[in-house]
This record gives sequence, C-alpha cells and structure tokens, in this order.
Amino acid sequence: MTDLFDCRVAFAKTLVELASADERIVAVVSDAIGSSNLKDFSNQFPDRLINVGIAEQNLVGVAAGLASGGCVPFACAPAPFLTGRALEQIKVDVAYSRHNVKLVGMSSGLAYGALGPTHHSIEDFAWTRVLPNLVVIAPADPIETSQAVKLAAEHDGPVFLRLSRMAVPAVHTPDYRLRFGEAALLRAGEDITLIANGVLVSRALDAAELLAAEGISARVLNMATVSPIDAAAIEAAARETGRIVTIEEHQVNGGMGSAVAEVVVRTHPVPMRILGVPGIFAPTGSAQWLLKRFGLDADGIRDAALGLVRENAT
Repeated sequence: MTDLFDCRVAFAKTLVELASADERIVAVVSDAIGSSNLKDFSNQFPDRLINVGIAEQNLVGVAAGLASGGCVPFACAPAPFLTGRALEQIKVDVAYSRHNVKLVGMSSGLAYGALGPTHHSIEDFAWTRVLPNLVVIAPADPIETSQAVKLAAEHDGPVFLRLSRMAVPAVHTPDYRLRFGEAALLRAGEDITLIANGVLVSRALDAAELLAAEGISARVLNMATVSPIDAAAIEAAARETGRIVTIEEHQVNGGMGSAVAEVVVRTHPVPMRILGVPGIFAPTGSAQWLLKRFGLDADGIRDAALGLVRENAT
C-alpha cells in the first residue's frame, strides 16, 4: 500500500527547523494552532507565535506590521477565510506594499468537504494569482511542501502557500528542488499533457497510467506555481503534444486552468479541457466524493483526456 502524508506536517516541521536557525521567523494564526499543526512551534517558540483569534483581516495586518519591523511572518489560517475575508488586506497591506509576508492557506480546495460551500476554498487561485508581486504556489506532496516553505522564507517578498489537509503520496524524489515559476515534468508523453497541482498531481499520474493502458502517451506536469506561471513549459506541451487537460481543486473559471489557457492562446493554441468545479457552489459531502463528482479522480481525468484525444484525432 502506498504511504500517504499530510502536507501540513511537512510544513510545520520545516517551519520549526527554519525558526531554530533564524529568529526573525514568527507564526501568526487565527485561532488555528491545531489545524495549522503548529503546536510544536508554539511549544518551542512561545514568544514567536501570535494568535489573533478568528480575525483574518487583523491577522494579515499584524503580519504586515511584523514584516515592516524586520520579521519573517508566516500567517496561517483556513484558506477560505484567509483569502476571502482578508482579500483587501492581502491586496493592499501585503502585495501592493510588498511586505515580506508568507500567507499560508490551510485546508484548501475541497478538503473541508463536509462543512459545505462556506468552507470550500475554490476561488483562491483566481483571487490571488492576479495580484502583482504575490507568488502563488500549491505543493503536491510533503517533499515539495518542505521545499516551498524554505523558498518562501528565502524569498524577499510576499508568498501565498496553499496547503490541503488531504493525505497524498510522495510524487517527487528526495533530491527534488522546487523553483518558483518552474513546472516539474513527472512523466514524459507525446499524445496529450495533463497539468495539475496540489493533491491532484498524484491523481493525474494515476490517470496517465490508465491512459497508457488505452495506448495514449500522457505527459504529466506539476504546475505547483500558479503565479508566476511556467509559460515555457506550457508552450512546449502545446507544441509537442497538441492537447492539454488542466486539473485543479478550484473553480474552472479564473484558476490555474485559466492561467494555462492564457499562455496557450497567446503562444500556440491547441484543444484544451479545464477540469475543476464547473462554476457552481460545490455541495456538502466528503472530499473524496466531491473530487469524484467533479471528475477530479483518476477515472474522471482519464475520461476527459480520452474524450479530448478522440475529438481531435489526427
């Protein structure tokens, strides 16, 4: 059986390691120490964890103030409330002001499935990727999560790190090195390209295996960084495979798929499918049920890719 990992654990462990070596690193939370997995951080650095309560707008403002004083704050809160309730503060106090704040949206996408539409975070790519100066990244596994935390701490400027609570397998080897703005080629292919990020990367790889059984060679790209997007990798995929399917735990409008389409239409137009939540408020249900409902499991991704190949056979 494949081992599964909670990326929040990798986040918290890496943050403790960084804080042990750099006293500028602090954590700011919105009454979410447990769900952010920061109990160990709190125990080791009680004077460097600020709990503002359930007040996400204050959280972002406090983090910006700490950054202006020379700290490197990691502002942690559930993704739907961090990006929705505090969007103005993210825009003005962080992105526009270029404060060195690391925003960490916990339990993103459909991970809070049973809590319903108020807790689904399926608009956050659209809201954040359009903001200048803000790096937007959704790691696929614990290895990439640890790399993302380290890069965020090193990066002189704002970052939005999108983390799920859904357990995932490792898709990268231990020697993998993440770079903002660069996609990772996880599987070569010639007939179609599957582009995914976050918890859906492993499902895209599973779909590629299913497609291979149908005689279709699928390239798989992990597009962890949504902004800045890897335009070169997207253009190459369009030119070399002729078809692209994007897969994201987000609305089909405005997210990673839209960002990919913007590059495709500008550089080398090819047939595309954008998989995600189809412009509705996603219903209440388990995360796994919701992924299957919207065709975001391996079978659904395979079916979408098969349809695209058959519709555009050469």
